[in-house]
Amino acid sequence: MLSYFKYLFYFSFVLLISCKKDVGYANYGDYPKDIGRIISKNCAVSGCHNGKSFEAASDYNLESWQAMFSGSGSGSPVIPYSSKFSSLCYYINTYPELGLENKPTMPLNKKELSFEEVKLIKDWIDFGAPDIKGNVMWANDPFRKKLYAVNQGCDVVTVFDSESQLPMRYIEVGNKTSADTPHHVRVSPDGKYWYVIFINNNIMQKFRCSDDSYVGDIPLTPLAAGTGSDNAMDWNTFVISKDSKRAYCVSWTASGKVAAVDLENRKLIHFLGGQYYPHGIVLNPANDAVYVAAQTGNFITQIDTGFTGTNPISLENSPTLNYNSSLDPHDLYLSPNNQEIFITCQKSNEVRVFNMTAGLVTATISTGKYPQEIVYSKVYDSYFVTCTYDSTTFANSMGVVTRISGSSLVATNLKVGYQPHGLAVDDSKKTLYVVSRNVQSTGPAPHHTSQCLGRNGFVNFIDLNSFTVLPKRYELSVDPYFIYTRP
Repeated sequence: MLSYFKYLFYFSFVLLISCKKDVGYANYGDYPKDIGRIISKNCAVSGCHNGKSFEAASDYNLESWQAMFSGSGSGSPVIPYSSKFSSLCYYINTYPELGLENKPTMPLNKKELSFEEVKLIKDWIDFGAPDIKGNVMWANDPFRKKLYAVNQGCDVVTVFDSESQLPMRYIEVGNKTSADTPHHVRVSPDGKYWYVIFINNNIMQKFRCSDDSYVGDIPLTPLAAGTGSDNAMDWNTFVISKDSKRAYCVSWTASGKVAAVDLENRKLIHFLGGQYYPHGIVLNPANDAVYVAAQTGNFITQIDTGFTGTNPISLENSPTLNYNSSLDPHDLYLSPNNQEIFITCQKSNEVRVFNMTAGLVTATISTGKYPQEIVYSKVYDSYFVTCTYDSTTFANSMGVVTRISGSSLVATNLKVGYQPHGLAVDDSKKTLYVVSRNVQSTGPAPHHTSQCLGRNGFVNFIDLNSFTVLPKRYELSVDPYFIYTRP
């Protein structure tokens, strides 16, 4: 058995010698020679995962290295640098000490792979799963268009490649041995960094978009900054200033907190308490004030970005603030004309349109049941809202997406996924990503086992041109919750 470090030396040596003799190895489909031998003999064979048979084998073609990264019917069985989240490893593995095991064991109806063969493939994937020339898939473009989704149940962020729409990386996040529970992710407007916050940790984490490498932690409370004490946690949402230099984060508790942080120097600037179950947050066009939703109330609160004053505003056009209302505003989105805020109200099943100049709600739009997240497509001038627990609009469903015309405010519902929550617009591909939590046992059965406690979720795709659900659906890790597009 080769140790990991011995394997790296062995692989590098084989790669060097192989390239000198015959770069490519057509019979091994551009796999490294030792990996190609295993796959060509056991996997890319007639009746299984070769070019003629793969459509009947989970639609997964292993005849070449390039084909392997074209994905399968359930997503991406091989994730570079992460055998732990590569489902191919689960199906070839029969050794508990090497990780998860799934049935049916591959190769099907043949002798299982040896311990050394399974470990060699796992080590190769953890090294990036390079081809015979050392190329790693999706590593050649620091400006690649991507999308980022948090998985609450597994402390990871799934990275999607916009071009192929496939999961391309799993980035482990958090800094605790127990669950940090990542809840919200955003990319800075300049497209250089992505950030994530956690339900069970008082930090924000910063990563580079160019290669998804970790930069550092940012404290969200005085305790984390070492200047006082506050046990905030339950960090749910945040917004980034248009110059990409600051973020404003919300802690969803009865005496909720809002934190302002310096993203460049990774430090806490301001810290404000006394907010009532704050959740959604948005910056005004001038970036000198934020609006924060009181999720169990009937109001939003305007807060200047210096945190010197607050102004609660009723969403019922009255002076009365109700802390146990029929509205429960959840998410906020600034309109493209910079005049209104679109607010999902999960208890009243509607979106309310708040005009910032007038200080009044000027329109109310009915949605599906329990509206949650809201995004906007510039190309189609439409808002899209996930309604996570709608089981009545369509038979045998759990969740819809409501489309709202930006011009007429007319709403249309579409059945998609199971417990849909996060959604992201990729206007360049005319596609709407919808991640489905799938945390209830009545949802669709996952294709493969999870690395974490719970059921794997899914991502569905909507064609924005026709507003129809595409037939493909990819499996993700446990409880995919929020997703965001790199600009």
